[in-house]
Amino acid sequence: MVNMESETHESPSMRKTLLVVNCILLSIGNCGCPLIMRLYFIHGGKRIWLTSWLLTAGWPFILIVLIVTFYYRRATTDNSASKLFNIKPRLIIASTVLGILTGVANYLYAYGVARLPVSTAALVIASQLGFTAGFAYLLVKQKFSSFSVNAVVLLTIGSGVLALHTNSDRPEGESKGEYVLGFIMTLGAAALFGFILPLMELTYQKAKQVIDYPLVMEIQMVLCLSATLLCTVGMLINKDFNAISREARKFDLGETKYYMILVSTATLSQFFILGAGGVIFCASSLLSGILLAVLIPVTEVLAVLFFQEKFQAEKGVALVLSLWGFVSYFYGEIKHNKKMEKNSASAMELPLNQIIAK
Repeated sequence: MVNMESETHESPSMRKTLLVVNCILLSIGNCGCPLIMRLYFIHGGKRIWLTSWLLTAGWPFILIVLIVTFYYRRATTDNSASKLFNIKPRLIIASTVLGILTGVANYLYAYGVARLPVSTAALVIASQLGFTAGFAYLLVKQKFSSFSVNAVVLLTIGSGVLALHTNSDRPEGESKGEYVLGFIMTLGAAALFGFILPLMELTYQKAKQVIDYPLVMEIQMVLCLSATLLCTVGMLINKDFNAISREARKFDLGETKYYMILVSTATLSQFFILGAGGVIFCASSLLSGILLAVLIPVTEVLAVLFFQEKFQAEKGVALVLSLWGFVSYFYGEIKHNKKMEKNSASAMELPLNQIIAK
């Protein structure tokens, strides 16, 4: 659980509900976004900066949610003094730095998806769990139980098992150099994502203001806006804005589906960003990394269904290992929560016994 310097507004039951909702958002975005991105590249799309720009360009969606939440709170609490934006300069600066790092990571990731099959890109990006665990230990002093260590090991082994089939999945017509560069760029994105997640958790801890879910969305909005501005500069230099209409006319699936794919990419990526930020707020960056890793086999299966990629035995083994790691982590969390509740009850009984004794 994220340890805030001041208490949050959300009750434990509300926090659990938010955690479930954000896990669902994260799952939809994480599984759907790489598939729709790969669809763009397979059928004639070639703009890397455009794709990376789309990954955060849906930030106005967060603004709409904030506005709806603001008016709902004013109507239900009758607090005319409440403000639409509560984020302070300290958090704006931190969110901007996170956004710039995210923009760079998005470019690396988009480049990798353009060069690698979905299954391979998913495999490489799964290595972010190791980076997340390491940076979480260094930045936020993440404590590891035997269950969480077991989950990290199992999920990492699962990713390694998937690596056994990468020798034969280089796309037809793509040079070895392009394939290797795509692999390296995706690995760089995994490392950067693994750094960003704990850094986001550290931002929540050092906020020096009350952290609630609307503020988390404000942080995500500033992050997305900063990343979008960075990628906009790249698009302007690469003249991507001028090329969109030409690329749409030549797209294999037609102009209408071209724009539908662009909009879908922006929407699904917002699900991912909101979900990741929400999971970190409600739990930890480590849980966010574990969820991303456990969803890798799901992405693998979807890639087989939609793009006819091969489903070797290694993918089945990886799926079992990932589910095992997922169950291990949550079993450990359940045991930890029961222990905390028992200790809390014992602490409350002690003063009562002392009063009776007097």
